[in-house]
Amino acid sequence: MSEEKTQQAARTVSRRPADAKRTCDPAAMEMLECAACRGEQTMFDRYVAQSPQCPFGLAGICCRICIQGPCRINPRRPGADKGICGASEYTIVARNIARYVAGGAACHSDHGRHAALTLLHAAEGKLPDYKLTDTAKLRVVAERIRVQTSGRSDNEVAKEVALAALADYADRYGEPCRWLSSTITAGRQDKFKHCDIAPDGIDKAIVQVLHRTAMGMDADPVSIIFGALRTALADYTGMHIATDITDILFGTPEPVVSEANLGVIDPEYVNLAIHGHNPILSEVVVDAARNLKSEAVAVGAKGVNVVGICCTGNELLMREGVYLAANQSSQELAVMTGAVDAMLVDIQCIAPSVRAVCECYHTKLITTADIAKIPGSHHFDFREDRALETAEAMVRLAVAAFAERDPEKIHIPKHKATVIAGWSLEALLDVFSKVNPESPVAVLTDAIRSGELKGVCLLAGCNNLKGPHDEGHLTVARELAKNDVFMVATGCSAGAFAKAGMMNPDAVERYAGRGLKAFLARLSAAAAPKHGLPLIFHMGSCVDNTRAQDLLTLMAKELGVDTPKVPFVASAPEAMHEKAVSIGSGCVALGIPTHVGVMPHIEGSQLVYGVATQIARDVYGGFFIFETDPTKGALKLIEALDYRSWKLRVHHEAATRYGTAVATSW
Repeated sequence: MSEEKTQQAARTVSRRPADAKRTCDPAAMEMLECAACRGEQTMFDRYVAQSPQCPFGLAGICCRICIQGPCRINPRRPGADKGICGASEYTIVARNIARYVAGGAACHSDHGRHAALTLLHAAEGKLPDYKLTDTAKLRVVAERIRVQTSGRSDNEVAKEVALAALADYADRYGEPCRWLSSTITAGRQDKFKHCDIAPDGIDKAIVQVLHRTAMGMDADPVSIIFGALRTALADYTGMHIATDITDILFGTPEPVVSEANLGVIDPEYVNLAIHGHNPILSEVVVDAARNLKSEAVAVGAKGVNVVGICCTGNELLMREGVYLAANQSSQELAVMTGAVDAMLVDIQCIAPSVRAVCECYHTKLITTADIAKIPGSHHFDFREDRALETAEAMVRLAVAAFAERDPEKIHIPKHKATVIAGWSLEALLDVFSKVNPESPVAVLTDAIRSGELKGVCLLAGCNNLKGPHDEGHLTVARELAKNDVFMVATGCSAGAFAKAGMMNPDAVERYAGRGLKAFLARLSAAAAPKHGLPLIFHMGSCVDNTRAQDLLTLMAKELGVDTPKVPFVASAPEAMHEKAVSIGSGCVALGIPTHVGVMPHIEGSQLVYGVATQIARDVYGGFFIFETDPTKGALKLIEALDYRSWKLRVHHEAATRYGTAVATSW
């Protein structure tokens, strides 16, 4: 990419002026106004207080890897155009991004390791509170990763599956991780081998990218980025392990009707908010809440109302139908309703500020992980071998807090929406199979080849207060819907759609274009679901992105092409966490055009910007689309889908006309 084009692209990335009340969620807006009247501070206020943010950090040219620094690069000032060690801006920017990827991969892979260890110990009979819920999924996974199932008990198979998962964390000495190689196309396997980015151990990939980016190590930005992509594929591997094993332990999600937004908090119940990402904990807490209903009734409540926040909320919504109260940026606002008796947190995306908010109310903050403690909270050392006992103790703390409420502080917005969730890949294919039982995914690919649909979009990622809360997600989805794009969603993006009423049949009538509406009507007529079909299909938490990526792989195999040729895109309109950087990088390596609605810290290097947006396309077929205007971002995604759909139709028509295989060199 030329310098002129790079600068022009950077200029399109606008930064909105500071505004303390930036949300399009009416429930969140109501609570922000309430907080302002009470003089209470939220992350919305703190974002404004932090503005303007450091321009060196925003550009990615601040280096803090060694303690001679921080070095802040100024290309226009002689002597300051390199770090003290001589590192150029492209080295610094590449190192910083690679370390984001390492952080994201560490989060997801540690989550997956926890799931694998739980499966191992459950199979060994050491965890009485856990069981193998979906043994059919267990055997599907086992056969996929070449674990023998014939003539073996479920526990025997589960133990070997768990050990195989743990082996993917260790050094496989040149052999790609099994959960990666068994879930991607042959074309991607060849590409990753050719570029030497297939990880042969999750832990090894994370350690090596941290070593690679240490002071005095790799200074070649392309080499650093390739190392980051290897780590992003390790992230994909850890996510897939986590999703597969969680399904085995707690059940593969099936369609369920529930509700979302702050209005699900009920003043007549003990309200227990569960926040974080780990279903190993939260599933048992739901059981404990059901067990202790009588104790809640004894203190004057109707029972225990478990509500979810962030991705733990998504996990519980998918499997248990638990109400979803908030996503990441609105977590404090749930406590500010004055009716949450306890907030129980596990790992990831938990704002330390929730402790200060809880101090203004009667709410008990409960931490459960040794690696995620918050000063002043109630800490329970959660261990799987006494899971239900510990969970009941935590629920009892919430029950006891019910009597401490201050009625004058209770303010619960009435806003909530119906959501149809539970769309695992298996559930989605089950609906498709009602139209085409022999090849379910062909229902989707045929609709794309006929022009009825433009393609598929995975909507994912976080909230980011650089723009109005949830607005990026909703704007992109509305634009895609009217342009006939089939949409699946995960994480806080899915939470935004659930709260806004975009995951139910009414949203189809309101937002879908003619082609998408006809496609969903045909599915609904064939499958006859009692709840109807939503506009956007909720596929789970952020760790469940591999469900959507598996859909991409199935589409590629059905179409007879590799994944970079499939009309499939991804969007993270409000990316914030390191996990979003690792997920997005993995999407690009898989060949997916990936929109990011918040500018990452790479504008300080024209070279790195060009690699992310152009060179990545040339090598892997996927590339980043950096666009902070959500409407423009959606239009760029549609353009990418149009191009791929057109090329696909041309080559399939040629193959049909001449009786040849579909070309693979385009």
